[in-house]
Amino acid sequence: MTNSNKKLAVFLSTLQFIHISLLLSCLAIDTISKTQHVLDGQTMVSEGEVFELGFFSPNESHVRYLAIWYRGLPVEKVVWVANRDNPLTDTSGVLVIGRDGNLVLIDDRFNTVWSTKLASVASNDTIAVLRASGNLVLIENNSNGSVLWESFSHPSDTLLPGMKLGLNTKTGESLFLTSCKSDKDPSPGNFVLVLEPRELPESVILNGTIQCWRSGQWNGRSFIGLPGMNTDYLTGFNLVEDNQAGTIYFVYSLFNGSLPSVLFLSSLGAIIQKDWNAETREWVTQVITPNGPCDIYGTCGSFGICNDMNSPICNCLSGYVPKSSEEWHRRNWTGGCIRRVEIQCERNSSTDRSKSDGFIKLTGIKLPDFSDYSSVDGAIQCGDFCLKNCSCVAYAYVNGIGCMVWGGHLIDVREFSNGGEDLHLRLAYSELGEKRGIRGFIIILIVISTILGLGILAYILCRVKTLLGGARKCHSLIIHKVFSSTQREISTDSPQAFLSRDDVCQEESSELPYFNLEKIAAATENFSLANKLGEGGFGPVYKGKLPSGQELAVKRLSKSSGQGIEEFKNEVILISKLQHRNLVKLLGFCIEGEEKLLLYEFMPNRSLDAFLFGSSKKAILNWDQISNIIEGIARGLLYLHRDSRLRIIHRDLKASNILLDEDMNPKISDFGMARIFRGNQTLANTNRVVGTYGYMSPEYAMEGIFSEKSDVFSFGVLLLEIISGKRNTGFYHHEIYRNLLGYAWDVWNKGKALELLDSEIANSISSPSQVLRCIHVGLLCVQEQPNDRPSMATIVFILCNDTTLPTPKQPAFILERSTIESNLPLPDTSACSINYMSTTTVEGR
Repeated sequence: MTNSNKKLAVFLSTLQFIHISLLLSCLAIDTISKTQHVLDGQTMVSEGEVFELGFFSPNESHVRYLAIWYRGLPVEKVVWVANRDNPLTDTSGVLVIGRDGNLVLIDDRFNTVWSTKLASVASNDTIAVLRASGNLVLIENNSNGSVLWESFSHPSDTLLPGMKLGLNTKTGESLFLTSCKSDKDPSPGNFVLVLEPRELPESVILNGTIQCWRSGQWNGRSFIGLPGMNTDYLTGFNLVEDNQAGTIYFVYSLFNGSLPSVLFLSSLGAIIQKDWNAETREWVTQVITPNGPCDIYGTCGSFGICNDMNSPICNCLSGYVPKSSEEWHRRNWTGGCIRRVEIQCERNSSTDRSKSDGFIKLTGIKLPDFSDYSSVDGAIQCGDFCLKNCSCVAYAYVNGIGCMVWGGHLIDVREFSNGGEDLHLRLAYSELGEKRGIRGFIIILIVISTILGLGILAYILCRVKTLLGGARKCHSLIIHKVFSSTQREISTDSPQAFLSRDDVCQEESSELPYFNLEKIAAATENFSLANKLGEGGFGPVYKGKLPSGQELAVKRLSKSSGQGIEEFKNEVILISKLQHRNLVKLLGFCIEGEEKLLLYEFMPNRSLDAFLFGSSKKAILNWDQISNIIEGIARGLLYLHRDSRLRIIHRDLKASNILLDEDMNPKISDFGMARIFRGNQTLANTNRVVGTYGYMSPEYAMEGIFSEKSDVFSFGVLLLEIISGKRNTGFYHHEIYRNLLGYAWDVWNKGKALELLDSEIANSISSPSQVLRCIHVGLLCVQEQPNDRPSMATIVFILCNDTTLPTPKQPAFILERSTIESNLPLPDTSACSINYMSTTTVEGR
């Protein structure tokens, strides 16, 4: 027998002995030593049995990889792979401690497939341990136990809690993620996620040398290019910097350390987070980025700005024009924009220096790449520093960072619908519109003079008409003549501004058609009772049909309604600017004399309350339709709160204000109570509490304070009503429960939440867990403290994904009847609302 054959025989006999020994052992090992090995088919298990190390074949292939994964869970994602670029071709692999103390993966021919590759080990007496964190470490087998090597310092495509992403500037060591080639092939792919060693660090995704995405700069708490980072995801990132050691690392830790979670770079260059849902026993996947074309680096080129909600998504920054209009029209924006007018510093010395450059402020911005840091303290000082520097084209003063300035091209700028920073953009004097103050003052004088002149003229006409017996129409004539001719000079962004036909028709942002009264009367058969759909708080609603055959719903403001004027104006101004599949579409309006009408798309299935509380229609709904209705309402509210051009608080979300089209898709209606939030405004206060009893949040009903979380509370009430088929206020005279919230809370705590489910739809339920999730979400929404309630963005994510939810706290109003009753009138529980579009007003205090 040759020497090689003898070695092979010894090796095989040794493997056989080890294999038998391990099979006879009752305890899973977490340590490899000189006398312990891991064969293919065996595994190491960490302390606490959280992680497992072993061999696997992706996609049932014949190649084998040594990897680590969460133990006892479906292996959708391995968290670390040793031999990514050198797979085994059979099951002969064994993981051993080599003679030199390195951890080595060898095959049956003694070939080294993978190794820790330590150049020198002080002692060859080492052991390898799989720790409870998922970190495979090689340590000295002595009292000191120094760590010589660890898998956390050699990541593959995945970050586990406790892992680091960054670099050592002194040694050149860099810790980064490398994507897999595909979901079925763990070998190294094309994308890497690295930390850029800049003065203001940020993470970037590269495809080779091409930058694909960046996080934005770190402000001490989060990446400013990820506005949802503090609330929605990645809450466990922290920057650890050691100037003496020359290291800077981002460390990833779990918000809830008891739940398995991974963050990885996909084969397509996306950052994805997977969290384990213990209730459903499934992995919940969330794509962190990219979530749209504006996430891709430099989509709009230099001095361009990207907004996913716009069409087209790219525009030039203020003061800039497309470098190539032809390419821009072809939607190739990569060439970017150029300055329209030179700034003062770029002009020759003969230029009038009195007309200096200035800045305009852009809000909600992902700040440009390649920023420099200035040590000046204060926003004003930062602006002065930039203005004195001819190469400075923009600045920003950011909490946690300080003064940031840009001296070159502004690249990768985007506009967020929520969050972001303020960017001050340098423009030439002529671009700033500094004469607008004088021009505005002149316009105001002209407007006032015109109003006074027309007022005097209208008064004279009124006196004449009074003498002729036309006094009743005089008041209407004054209002119409005076304000209609001057209103276009006055901003109507506020609902408090007077509204007229001329005003709406000439509003730049409004393309809302005007319908004359004669045409509407013909469409509704002269507002016949046969066409009446319902009676709202501010007037009746009629079905109409235009000569073209288009059906519509006509909301006619009641002449006797003292409150309806403001709500009518509000609704026209707001809803004409909104477009979403889950919002009712406003088709037009009419103002003639004392008549004020709104024209909506016709909803053949009318309002949701008729299906929920009307026994004749309740049986029509099945769970799939109900689930679609719940999700649609949530998406509509999310659009109002975060994704529309305006941030809008509805303030009167209820079942009768949810309309259903022919396919039972929900559409939120009735924006008479809605209010706009501007800038960074998060809440407002009012002395006039308007809304519907049973749907108002406690802070709004008691204190007049409303916010996005007020709508979230209303959504929670509506969600529980949809699930149960019961009105929240229908329990008012119940001997035990004060309302639906109290009943839902009681059965939830008793573990009998499914008793809340409407018996009419129980037979259509395929997965009780979906119902329980909806009830859980409803209870989270109706918690007493606004900060405890989730945002609509979180709610939409929860409804569309399986994820672990926090435990709800006791809902509001279930133990405070006397407090509520002292402020609000009792509802008429005997009356059933079947309104098509209805609004109930509750005057507070």
